[in-house]
Amino acid sequence: MDDLQRLVAIDAIKDVFAKKLRYMDLKRWDDYASLHTADAYSETWKHSLPIAAQPVSAGGERGRVVGPVAIAGQLARVFEHPTPITSVHHCHAAEIAFQSDTEAKGIWSMEDSLWWRNGAVEEHLHGYGHYHETFRKEGGRWLFTSRRLIRLRVDHSPDFWSRLTA
Repeated sequence: MDDLQRLVAIDAIKDVFAKKLRYMDLKRWDDYASLHTADAYSETWKHSLPIAAQPVSAGGERGRVVGPVAIAGQLARVFEHPTPITSVHHCHAAEIAFQSDTEAKGIWSMEDSLWWRNGAVEEHLHGYGHYHETFRKEGGRWLFTSRRLIRLRVDHSPDFWSRLTA
């Protein structure tokens, strides 16, 4: 990969990453799923949800979700049940490294804010950390192959996670 190809690939990876955040915040789950390879997996929940609320993969691994539809479905469950979450995700300072012409790793600094109504109370979460993601170029498109979210700090209202037991 020459320098120009590398820059074009970095821009394409940043673009797919930005779409992921926008589709998540807008709850466009089909579009969100379309950004992932068929074998993609997410370990976002392993470091984000209370242990009892973490999904379990078909192979029995806690906190791992496999496949684009399952990944989008898990997000939809958390973001829409029992009442919708309003979310805003910001990521910046991308570090992108290529393993080959068709495989890359990226780390992004992240901050997110989430709000939902719990009766008369507005519950909230404000998180800070890093997304660690891998990508593969398939059919001319860069797609997500894996995701891990490591939170460094989370501030939330006392009953924010009660939505998962409703």
